[in-house]
Amino acid sequence: MKTDITTTLVDEHRLILRMIALLERHALRTKERSYSDWQFYLDGVDFIRNYADRFHHAKEEDVLFAALVENSMPRENSPVAAMLMEHEQGRAYVRGMETAVNEAMAGLPGQEGDIAENAMAYATLLRDHIAKEDDILYPLAERVIPESMRPEIAREYQRAEMQSGTEFSTHYRGLVEAYEKE
Repeated sequence: MKTDITTTLVDEHRLILRMIALLERHALRTKERSYSDWQFYLDGVDFIRNYADRFHHAKEEDVLFAALVENSMPRENSPVAAMLMEHEQGRAYVRGMETAVNEAMAGLPGQEGDIAENAMAYATLLRDHIAKEDDILYPLAERVIPESMRPEIAREYQRAEMQSGTEFSTHYRGLVEAYEKE
């Protein structure tokens, strides 16, 4: 029986998708000027930067993708390169959303469109990105990464989780759940 190396990442995707659903719902209302809870967007940026990017993407980029490259997947012109490029695109949308929210909070009118546009672009990108990882890249990793590497990958994931602290995931799950109840 092979040591599983992707279920944890798929589970993390479920929480990320829940935040994406919230972004989509609120972005539509923001665009129509019927939602202006700027704190939601700041919390969304915090979630994306800390949970999705520093916590989840770090496991992918530093551990799983590195293991794929070590097992003959090219770093350039490959699924790994495409995923890394999409991570960067997502970061750009998050920066755009944060800038527009900060400008709205500072009283600059007309930021709703930029907020909504960046939130929706991020959501669209990430939904597609997660589908590619869950349906293509992760099954590929499960097939090509040898058992000899899997325990170390699992340890690296645990190390990342321990560095974040026991309350890290609980905090971000609670954040999503609180906004879902609104």
